[in-house]
Amino acid sequence: MSKEAKSRLVKQKKSKLKYFLYFLALIFIIGLIGVSILVIKVMPLLKDLPSPEELTSGNQRFNVATQIFDRQGNKLYDLFADERRAPIQLKDLPAYVGQASIAIEDKKFYQHHGFDPIGIIRAFYVNKTRGGLAQGGSTITQQLMKKAFLTSEKSYDRKIKEVALAIITETQYKKDQILEMYLNYISYGGTAVGIGSAAETYFGVKASQLSLAQASLLAGLPQAPSRYSPFASDASAAKNRQKEVLKNMVEMNFITQAEADVAYEEELIYATNRIELKAPHFVFYIRDQLIEKFGEDMVLRGGLRVTTTLDLEIQEAAQATLTAQLKDLEKMKVGNGAALITRPNTGEILAMIGSKNYFDDEHDGQFNVTTANRQPGSAIKPLVYAAAFEQKALNPSSILLDVPTCFENIGQPLYCPRNYNHNFNGPTTVRQALGSSLNIPAVKTLRMIGLESFIYQAQKLGITTWTNARNYGWSLSLGGGEVKMTDLATAFGSLANMGVKTPLSGIIKVENYQGEVLYELQTAKRLTLLDEMQRNPEVSYEELSDTEQLTRVLQPETAYLTNDILKDDRARWLGFGSRSELLVKNHSVAVKTGTTNDIRDNWTIGYTPEYLTIVWVGNTDGTAMNQRLVSGVTGAAPIWNQIMSYLLLNQTVTWPEMPPTIKNDFVCWTGMPKRETDRVYNEVGEDVTIDACGEMKKDLYWENSAPTRSAVRLEPTFICSNTGLPPKEEEHCDEVHAQDQQIAQDPLLDYYCLDCPRRIDDQGKPVVDEPYFISESMGARQYGD
Repeated sequence: MSKEAKSRLVKQKKSKLKYFLYFLALIFIIGLIGVSILVIKVMPLLKDLPSPEELTSGNQRFNVATQIFDRQGNKLYDLFADERRAPIQLKDLPAYVGQASIAIEDKKFYQHHGFDPIGIIRAFYVNKTRGGLAQGGSTITQQLMKKAFLTSEKSYDRKIKEVALAIITETQYKKDQILEMYLNYISYGGTAVGIGSAAETYFGVKASQLSLAQASLLAGLPQAPSRYSPFASDASAAKNRQKEVLKNMVEMNFITQAEADVAYEEELIYATNRIELKAPHFVFYIRDQLIEKFGEDMVLRGGLRVTTTLDLEIQEAAQATLTAQLKDLEKMKVGNGAALITRPNTGEILAMIGSKNYFDDEHDGQFNVTTANRQPGSAIKPLVYAAAFEQKALNPSSILLDVPTCFENIGQPLYCPRNYNHNFNGPTTVRQALGSSLNIPAVKTLRMIGLESFIYQAQKLGITTWTNARNYGWSLSLGGGEVKMTDLATAFGSLANMGVKTPLSGIIKVENYQGEVLYELQTAKRLTLLDEMQRNPEVSYEELSDTEQLTRVLQPETAYLTNDILKDDRARWLGFGSRSELLVKNHSVAVKTGTTNDIRDNWTIGYTPEYLTIVWVGNTDGTAMNQRLVSGVTGAAPIWNQIMSYLLLNQTVTWPEMPPTIKNDFVCWTGMPKRETDRVYNEVGEDVTIDACGEMKKDLYWENSAPTRSAVRLEPTFICSNTGLPPKEEEHCDEVHAQDQQIAQDPLLDYYCLDCPRRIDDQGKPVVDEPYFISESMGARQYGD
């Protein structure tokens, strides 16, 4: 090679070296500028970034729906604020669920370290050529960061934060952990957040039960849920998107082409767009209790798992019975109905139907009658007589005179009740009076024990709505004071439990979604304690928790006597006839009806030691029903009978044994066995024989009770020939003559001519006597004296 050629070669090499050095210098300067920009522009953005460790710190950054289940694990409803989320674990899912998301969202998920530079450059290019900020190029990790920590703001600043967080996250978590968090955080449209909620919303199944076809459709939703939703007006977009997911899965060797073809051809059955709500009145009853106990934020966002006492099978059977019977009652002007079923011994609510149709807005469907204030009518009478038994003032065969009577209550109008059939029955046992729901004896019983005393006893039994005796009169004994159905369940449950009150409970267990138990009903402890309290009445109560306790509110003798009357079908014959709807075939069931005077509320309450059922029919707007419902066995009773017959099918009813102080023997008008004949003197000092027995009948009595004043005495009596009755003041009589008559008395009425002939009207019915007057401060006397 010549010298000149060598010289030119050397010069070329020097030139290349110079340019290479210039290039290095340029790169250095650009790098320096880049670092400066990073320090000046980017570093402030990264200064306050949240730590990805918060994703698994126990304080989740996402809202989780509270799920409510029945006692068998059937889901009733999800409670949530803005997002409905049911967290899952990746290990519980079929592999293709996660693979479908990878195939459509991030094919290089297992290769990159949080972000895909090529994807970002491609997105940047699209952004420059088409205008606006491109939304492509985000990896699964980046999408997780945006959803968990950032906003949806379209800016480069947010993108920089997203990438930085993704890189940090990839250093702290394994790929499968990131994929699991992504599947829990990502939105699938509407309130369905996370694959767990999406599976339930779109297909009505758990995420672990998703088929390949279902999973591939759901995987395509997050990029544009409204566009790809199968519920959209054009469902073809959803199928096209599903096809793209399956195609990518084949390309990545997740599935075969044959599997993809089968999945694409599979007919998908979608759940209804409306979230299913079972036992709605009960669900929202429980929701309110949860909020009171745990706070609204925890209930709507904290992911509680609530196992309730409700038995969905019983709930649905009772609902079907109620719906069918109400259809037949439409002709009786009955527009609505409600039912409550409990276990008296544990207080568990098995079914709660607040109206015939929760979704019927036209008929106040969302109004919950079981927790509302309604007048109970005669259904309250068992509590009145129970209070009298508790005071040892009456026994089942104590005689009360069912005759026209008016009662005075200071500050209130004179109260003159009548029986529902407008008849009066004269001397009537407490057993007949309660069984046949006679009104005068019930008011007399309340008058005997006093308003304040009865209200105090009712409060002990569980009635929460009666707070001041001054607000009520003697009509309280006939249902004149409003009560809640739930309170009636507690009170009558106390009778079923032989005098032990068990609070109603709707919740068995509350856990968080990670399985930590926050509350648990101590059912077994309740049963053990109840058994101990029934065997030993001296045991009063034991604290079970801050809000639960079993309390003895009646003596066992009181409960036994009341239950025995309510189980006695013969005691009902006077009012309802034999073989009425109150008789449950082959079972011994205590039962009482009630109808308000204005025919706006019609009730039946019945129970065994294992089951208690209350049924109400009426109109929630207060419209009166047909007058034929006045007997109490036409409206609610048939519904009640069918429900109780269903509950007791193949069951054996066993009532507690009779307390040793309850005896069964021949008793007198006093309700107690015969004793030596009492001797009293009339106004002129003559001996008057008191017949406290008359025709003795065998019945139960509490041997510690005091005999009542009920008796019959033979006494010379002036009789008016015009009426055949003792004359009243200023009454004109054509002739008055004296003769021996049987004069009956009860605890409130001293003078009633038992064997005087009553006048007969044109229809052959006895003419009703003038009413007797019972003063607030005096004994009974003939009205008008």
